[in-house]
Formats: sequence, structure tokens, C-alpha cells
Amino acid sequence: MTYFPDHLVAGYRDFLEGRYSEERERYHRLAESGQTPQTLVIACCDSRAAPETIFNTGPGEIFTLRNVANLVPPYEPDEHLHAASSAIEFAVQALGVRHIVVLAHGRCGGIQAALNPGGEPLSEGDFIGHWVGLLTPLARSVDPDGTMDPTERATALECHAVGQSIENLRTFPFVDKRERAGELSLHGAWFDISEGRLWVRDPEDGVFAPLDGTA
Repeated sequence: MTYFPDHLVAGYRDFLEGRYSEERERYHRLAESGQTPQTLVIACCDSRAAPETIFNTGPGEIFTLRNVANLVPPYEPDEHLHAASSAIEFAVQALGVRHIVVLAHGRCGGIQAALNPGGEPLSEGDFIGHWVGLLTPLARSVDPDGTMDPTERATALECHAVGQSIENLRTFPFVDKRERAGELSLHGAWFDISEGRLWVRDPEDGVFAPLDGTA
């Protein structure tokens, strides 16, 4: 008898017999020597857009921060709890990652919440409402003339929010210092769930273009 979800038990057993068995030495090496990922990926919690799946990475290859709508808050050194900032701090300062990727995706529920504020909170804390409030000014600036359909409007904010998160990353002194020294690169991307296509942000003009998936 188990008090753990059956589908997770089954998945774990498949993992043990499959991937872990095939990569046992790699796991042993990571356990002994620690992790040295070169990339931090800041992604959404959405179960359809797992970065380890999208980039087909193995254990120890990427350091992942996931939150609602893949947001980076501005640097605020105070006594409050900062889960996202602590992960960024650890990745940059302790692990010395060389790249940070802000990965957005289509059909994001957090983006919908930012575009349609004022709904009934999911709880008394309204944690999601406060969190996506980071996007309120940006959401108001998207489609001011009302010419976009809802899907286009959501996609536009998903992409613009990546740019805002990248700018917020630069408010962290240790990120800014390493980027200026050429020791750290900041990237943006957007994943189309329905098509499996990855769009990459041009750092010069902020425009997203599809990445060619061929070798």
C-alpha cells in the first residue's frame, strides 16, 4: 500500500528502470562533485512548458526557476521573502551560470490574469493577483487601440513581459556587473505549445523569430 499518487509511483519506477539505469554513473558523479550548470532558465509553472523537456536536457545541465508567468521582479534587498531573487542570486553568485534564459509560452494563465484583473481571487491572499500585478503597466500599454484579437493580445504581452523580466534582471547588481564584464548573457524565448516551436528574442530590437529546428 502506498499513500503516494499512483501515477507518480508508476513514473518513478519507469525512471528507475529506464533513464536512471542508463545514466547511473552520471547521477553518481553529480552527487559526488555537485552541479555545474551553465544556464539558468526562468520558466512558467505551467505543466505544458517544462524547460527540461523543451530543451531535452539531462540531469545537471540546467538550473531552473519556475513561477507563475515566468516573471523576474526588480531587485529589492529587504527583509521580505524573495523566492525568485534567491534562485537568481544562487545561480549567478554560487553556480556562476554563463546564461540566463527567460522562457515564456503561449496560452499562459498568468498572462491572462494580468490582462483581465479584477476577477474573484482564488484565495484571501490573492497571491496570483499581486504577483502578476508586476505586469499591470505593461498590460495597459498592449493594444491601446483595441485592434488585436484576444489571442494576439495575450501573445504580445507574453513576449513583452520577457523583455521586462530581462530589464529587471539588470537591476540586480551582480547580474549587471557580470553581463557588462562579458561573463553572463541574458536571453529571451517564447514556446508555442500547440506547434512545439521555439521563438527566440533578438537582443537588439526585442523581436521574436522562430528557431529553425533542423540540425
